[in-house]
Amino acid sequence: MRIDLHCHSEASHDCCTPLTSFPARCAARGINVQAITDHNEVWGAQKLQTLAQGSGLTVIVGEEISSRDGELIGLFLNEKIPPGLSAEETVAAIRAQGGLVLLPHGFDPLKRWRLNPEALEQLADNIDIIETFNARISRPHWNRVAVRWAETHQRLQSAGSDAHTLGQVGDAWVQTPQRPICGPSDLLQALREGTVMGHWTHPAWAFVLKMWDFARPRRSPPA
Repeated sequence: MRIDLHCHSEASHDCCTPLTSFPARCAARGINVQAITDHNEVWGAQKLQTLAQGSGLTVIVGEEISSRDGELIGLFLNEKIPPGLSAEETVAAIRAQGGLVLLPHGFDPLKRWRLNPEALEQLADNIDIIETFNARISRPHWNRVAVRWAETHQRLQSAGSDAHTLGQVGDAWVQTPQRPICGPSDLLQALREGTVMGHWTHPAWAFVLKMWDFARPRRSPPA
């Protein structure tokens, strides 16, 4: 099965992908487990959990949190964690909800909100998962740097499409033996047995696709 642990929806300020589109899109791309990690929001992931019931898609409630020291992802959250905390406080807030801490795109200097190196070294022992394939990284080199860091620090590795358009959903995944993912321990075991895979998109092209997505006319919902 395929697991994507970094993806955005209409609940993010910089994405307009409708939540209702995810079950069919994930099925078309073979994604069985999708974490929705909107910027500083969890309502989209929570709503999709309800929408996806009976579809075969497992939805993990996540959040890409803007700490003062850069972005961290919390997985298996019950409520929103506010932005503006220190990285250490953000990790503590994730832990307080029984969640997992994931470092997204942590080594790309062109990612404006990447976790700063000082905070990364301070928190190295408190990060559960390192994203070692981000489909929207500025250069594939930075994914390879993430692999080396994860191997050096013996951390589990993950993949994230970091999708900001519907077409990007499913561009990165961990391929792992089929198993139910009901909580953090299930996910960690799946990652231990998994292989990180994906397709990189040049950031300039990704930006064009996102702008085109925002410019497209939208159907109004039925009255």
